[in-house]
Amino acid sequence: MTKKVSDRNTKAELLEAYQELTQEKNELETQIKQLSSNRKEVQPISEEKIKPMTTTPVVQKPKMQQTIDNLLLLQSGFGSAVNELSEQLTSEAIKLGELRQNVTNELQQLEELHDLETVEDDTLEILIQRYEDAAQTFDQELRLRRETLEQEIQEQQKAWQKEQEENQRTVKERNETYKKSRSRDQETYDYSLKLQRDLDSDTYSQTKKTLYKQLEDLQEEQDKQWTGREKTIAEREKIYAEVKAKVEEFPQKLEENIKRGKDLGRNIGNYQAKIKADLLAKEVEGQKQYYELRVKSLMDTIQSQDTRLQTLSKQLDSGLKQVQDLAVKAIEGSSNVSSFQAVKEIALEQAKNPNKGK
Repeated sequence: MTKKVSDRNTKAELLEAYQELTQEKNELETQIKQLSSNRKEVQPISEEKIKPMTTTPVVQKPKMQQTIDNLLLLQSGFGSAVNELSEQLTSEAIKLGELRQNVTNELQQLEELHDLETVEDDTLEILIQRYEDAAQTFDQELRLRRETLEQEIQEQQKAWQKEQEENQRTVKERNETYKKSRSRDQETYDYSLKLQRDLDSDTYSQTKKTLYKQLEDLQEEQDKQWTGREKTIAEREKIYAEVKAKVEEFPQKLEENIKRGKDLGRNIGNYQAKIKADLLAKEVEGQKQYYELRVKSLMDTIQSQDTRLQTLSKQLDSGLKQVQDLAVKAIEGSSNVSSFQAVKEIALEQAKNPNKGK
């Protein structure tokens, strides 16, 4: 049974349906030829079987017995021939019915398949011609579509190649621009780095010069303070020596004053001499206590100044060591501004400490 096809089927499906129809046509023609040949074979047999019946009356009777025998044989053969012919006719009738049914089914399928109202003798040739025309049209459309597709592919390849060339040109221009920009940036960076290094070198030199100037000023200020303190200490030591000498001379003066008082008392009188001697003794005792307290105060001041001087000396040594360390770091190029600020703070602190100790 052939497949139902339409205009939407592919060329391969149409060709397959065409081949199936051709094969079915050949089979139908073969069956029709066989049926016709069977009918032709049946007709002579019937005539041969019937002829003896029609001709027997005119045959001469040589002998009665022979005639009877012949009739019996003819009857027997005729019955078997009739039976055989009946069976053949029945079989052929069945085959013919099946063939007619097949033809009817095929015609119905053709009508349904191709929307035919009636099936004529040339319907198959018309369908074949229609399929051939459809196949030719399909081949032309396929060729045109293939040519169109190939043309589109070529155009797309050209467009793709053009796009690739454009991309390569764009990438090349971008790389060249990047190289130029990078070279320019590198030159700018090198120039800025050199300028910054020169500026840092100048700043470092100026900072170093300023730092050493402040160190010199600090040292000069410390020297002035120490000179002033040494002068003050020398003056206090001189006063201490004078007071000490007076204290040491006081007993001798006391004895002299007592002796002088005694001598004076003898001249004026014992009463007045005693009063003056007591007053003089009290005055001398008061001066003695005053000088002793003055000496003690001076000793405490000198001791305090010595302690303060030792402390300041230690602070100065520590400050100078810190200044030297910071100066070394500044020379090595690390933290110029912070080192300068730290040195400045240390110098100011060292300058403030002596004032607090006065």
